[in-house]
Amino acid sequence: MLKQRSLFWIYFKKNRLAIAGASTISAIFLMAIFAHLIAPYDPGETDIATKLAPPSFKHLLGTDQLGRDVFSRMLYGSRVSLSVGFVAVSISLFIGIIVGSIAGYYGKIVDSVLMRFVDIMMCFPAFFLMLTIIALLGPKIHHVMIVIGATSWMGTARFVRAEFLSLRERDFVQAAKVLGISDKRIIFRHMLPNALAPVFVTATIDMATAILIEASLSFLGFGVQPPAPSWGNILTEGRIYIFDAWWLTLFPGLAILITVLSFNLLGEGLRDALDPRLREEGIK
Repeated sequence: MLKQRSLFWIYFKKNRLAIAGASTISAIFLMAIFAHLIAPYDPGETDIATKLAPPSFKHLLGTDQLGRDVFSRMLYGSRVSLSVGFVAVSISLFIGIIVGSIAGYYGKIVDSVLMRFVDIMMCFPAFFLMLTIIALLGPKIHHVMIVIGATSWMGTARFVRAEFLSLRERDFVQAAKVLGISDKRIIFRHMLPNALAPVFVTATIDMATAILIEASLSFLGFGVQPPAPSWGNILTEGRIYIFDAWWLTLFPGLAILITVLSFNLLGEGLRDALDPRLREEGIK
């Protein structure tokens, strides 16, 4: 195990783009955690006298149509966007791991039934399904988290199933069955830890997707509702003033772009470092 971790770190740190992505994500998380200390203004504080003020030393990213400081709102908005991403991905991983592990371990009829259900879920246009459910439940932040997580677990289930199909014929699994160890213990204690490598990769990419979906939903008015700041609703408020106050769309758009790109770069780096075949190709 120690040797595997050493090999992983050796190959991961060689990937400069992945290191850059991880560093950027760490910086964004620190800014979100300490937003209350970094933000120069209250994100809800209005000042009509300074509305639509361009970036300056007083307001680093300018102000919006109500005179609120965009930099402060961006910092607090990062908390919302990252929280939605983390909770949604946690829900997605939980469902995907359960479905994938059961399908891969038991196989046959159980596998067939569960995989057909996965196929049915993948047939639905996910974004429109999210819009429909949120329209029925109401555009609240916890509804957004649950809906994103509950409609994006299928990829994780497929990855875990594939790993379990490979692992269930291994000697240590057969030995555990002979010893009379329960299926639950074999699945979660012996097999699952060996199947988590692709899950870590897909989790980082799903995190980027969840942040992008939250921003899209908020932009359309189905996500986080004002006055609570999120990158998506800051962006949608700014589109009305796109020709008069360019900073209201530029900075939230850049924040979403940089965050999503960083998670994707980190995911690619993890994939390259965890996959032995890709490591061998890198050596060649």
